[in-house]
Amino acid sequence: MATTEEMDRMYRWTRYVYDFTRKYYLLGRDRLLCEMELKAGDRVLEIGCGTARNLICLARRRPEVLAYGLDVSHEMLATAAAKVTSRGLASRITLRHCFAEQLDHRGTFGLDEPFDAAFFSYSLSMIPTWPEAIEAALRNLKPRATLYVVDFWDQGGWPGWFRAILKGWLDLFHVHYRPELIDYLQKLDEKGVGKLTLQSVAGRYAYLAAFRKSG
Repeated sequence: MATTEEMDRMYRWTRYVYDFTRKYYLLGRDRLLCEMELKAGDRVLEIGCGTARNLICLARRRPEVLAYGLDVSHEMLATAAAKVTSRGLASRITLRHCFAEQLDHRGTFGLDEPFDAAFFSYSLSMIPTWPEAIEAALRNLKPRATLYVVDFWDQGGWPGWFRAILKGWLDLFHVHYRPELIDYLQKLDEKGVGKLTLQSVAGRYAYLAAFRKSG
């Protein structure tokens, strides 16, 4: 498990340019926000919210929902809180420090009911304990609610040289494509835990998964 101290060291300075640099290669994030099935009053959680970029976009696109975010880095949360406040969204976006696998809607956010939707946006590829993070997310979702994931795939539609360069670049930031993650979600589908749908983003550069929890 990555510690808060390790994540704070990683983002102490890069958090100031994080959104600018990541927009060029974290593909599919806005598509995910557009395709999430939400209704008025829904509570939506991002696990690994970073600078709150996605939550701010979501709050602007869907003013009828309430947004929540957690992250393990105090440094990232400081930047996130400043951005949320400066945009006048503090009443609609709630942020907390928490490890993904320790999520509890009551203890973490003080909510009396589980979430109506949750999503991981390029964060599972950075979480060593990703199975536990997925399990925690599903525990904190209502029946028939959906867990969304957008993350790196195998770049099957891209040339080999591109895949090699991208892998080397991501390794510098402790980001790892996890082919076993999709297998894990498919096995949960087979066990009746929920229903998985999978879409390709930009020639398998990334994938967009929606896992609807069983009732």
